[in-house]
Amino acid sequence: MSINKTTNYGKINITKKAIASLVADTSLGCYGVIGLCKKDEKAEVLSKKELEKVIQISEEKGSYSFSFNIIIALGVKVTEILRSVQKEVKYVVESTFDIRVAKVNIFVQDLQKVD
Repeated sequence: MSINKTTNYGKINITKKAIASLVADTSLGCYGVIGLCKKDEKAEVLSKKELEKVIQISEEKGSYSFSFNIIIALGVKVTEILRSVQKEVKYVVESTFDIRVAKVNIFVQDLQKVD
């Protein structure tokens, strides 16, 4: 899957890997997020190479939805962290790639104590 756009200067092709990388980096930069992880497995923080594999991207009627699992720090307000990640991912993806984001679905896989 990729996003194809045509401008006055030519064609643009944005790959799923590029989008997933931006979503992952943005999510990891948010307060309280320890890491991204695979669904339904032992909650382990993934390496940089594996991040784009766990972010599901879907397109519907010209807008995009993202779904992924995260690990959050124990002792933080979960709803605030999730709302912050959703807002930040939506803003960064829309401003970077000039695409419409319909949904950012986040699933908390685990809470872990931060040392």
